[in-house]
Amino acid sequence: MTDTTSRPAPSPERVLIFDTTLRDGEQCPGATMTLEEKLAVAEMLDAMGVDIIEAGFPIASNGDFEAVAEIARRAKSAVVAGLARAIPADIARAGEAVRIARRGRIHTFVSTSPIHLAHQMRKTEDEVLEIVVKTVAQARDLIDDVEWSAMDATRTPIDYLCRCVEAAIRMGATTINLPDTVGYATPDEYRAMFRAVRERVPNADRAVFSVHCHNDLGLAIANSLAGIEGGARQVECTINGIGERAGNAALEEVVMAIRTRSDVLPYVTGIDATQLVRASKLVAGATHFPVQYNKAIVGRNAFAHESGIHQDGMLKNQTTYEIMTPESVGVQKTSLVMGKHSGRAAFRSKLDEMGYRLSDNQFQDAFERFKALADRKKHVYDEDIEALVDENLATAHDRIRLVSLTVIAGTRGPQRATMKLDIEGRVATEEADGNGPVDAVFNAIQALVPHEAKLELYDVHAVTEGTDAQAEVSVRLKQADRIVTARGADPDTLVASAKAYLAALNKLLAGASRLHAQHAAAE
Repeated sequence: MTDTTSRPAPSPERVLIFDTTLRDGEQCPGATMTLEEKLAVAEMLDAMGVDIIEAGFPIASNGDFEAVAEIARRAKSAVVAGLARAIPADIARAGEAVRIARRGRIHTFVSTSPIHLAHQMRKTEDEVLEIVVKTVAQARDLIDDVEWSAMDATRTPIDYLCRCVEAAIRMGATTINLPDTVGYATPDEYRAMFRAVRERVPNADRAVFSVHCHNDLGLAIANSLAGIEGGARQVECTINGIGERAGNAALEEVVMAIRTRSDVLPYVTGIDATQLVRASKLVAGATHFPVQYNKAIVGRNAFAHESGIHQDGMLKNQTTYEIMTPESVGVQKTSLVMGKHSGRAAFRSKLDEMGYRLSDNQFQDAFERFKALADRKKHVYDEDIEALVDENLATAHDRIRLVSLTVIAGTRGPQRATMKLDIEGRVATEEADGNGPVDAVFNAIQALVPHEAKLELYDVHAVTEGTDAQAEVSVRLKQADRIVTARGADPDTLVASAKAYLAALNKLLAGASRLHAQHAAAE
């Protein structure tokens, strides 16, 4: 018998991280981001070591095209990808958007499962195969880096899937993505699919294989890791796991699973894990989708211990109940050094420490808001600054702004709000009664800015501890088929409520303006 005890362990294999927060993540109802928010998220992803940033769907709108092109221009290290259906116009538009990037990619996809071919594509297998050949060839003529995806791969017969993969690679695809589009697969099935395709497709060694898993059955992370075990070396994921329906595999969970369980997952990524919590908070602020408290890795309770047994163990040795340290993902002890006497240099240093890079105008606006907040709070926590700056970025181009708000409330009533708004440079004032102070505030907004939107969500929580904590309010509005979500923060809960409602309303108005402009251009 050969002695293997002295053999060195094999070097861990590199797994590429493909982040689709700005494309698949933004397709989550209500998660639409402004250009400034997209640029801030893209800069964060680039800085933390994401290998590929899928910046958007260029054919979807002029706004999407501009966002992808600007991210492509600014990216320092990451590959910037634009998504395209297997349609010549889509591919041409994606190519135009990413051509300025230091490293650009066209990501094109087509359905391959029988249910999609019959009901969505209404084409035969041979017809779709011909589409694969033509569109991948078109993309490769425009750029060297081409990714091809078989939409609904996990419900596609393996023989046909292999034919499509072979054709895509033959025509120049350098990455092959086999997504679990509807979150249907189990880990064993997903692992076996990758192994079978890589074994049966003769030119499989010429491409990197990729996983893209949705979380409909709560298996996105398990399936992603199984796909890596099956030979995939790229993982498509999103910050906080946001995305359509139940979302995508969460980037932070993939990264920390690989890092924490290197004994059974002999892989590495290029992600700076200490930036994970900051990225989570930035995306939550930009999309106005709060992170659940018990969310793995980045949730507020991820490193909190209340049980007496757990606390006793932690006091004796942290490893009794923590499999990773808070510092490893960027959780630091809250700082209390900022206050009303802090100057510009200290504030800028704090922003740099927290990962913010603001323009001069953005910094000035944020500093003024910070000083105003510091006059109202004894201590300004890091979480306060995050809420303040994220709101500042989100509302930079709002057409409607809150000037002042006075509310009369109490057990005897009446509940009445007096509100003054700046509406595109015109200041208007209105008073309104309501069934409670929040209702009065929202009725005042309705009177000043008539609209048909319906309130679907109103949620309040404290940013930090203490009676002077900022309240952070989340509001979701629905108008026709559009859903938007927004947040507002202020030590006064009613002011935060007004800010959140106005932020959502501004998103609806901005979306309506873009739609009008596109229709006008089409005519």
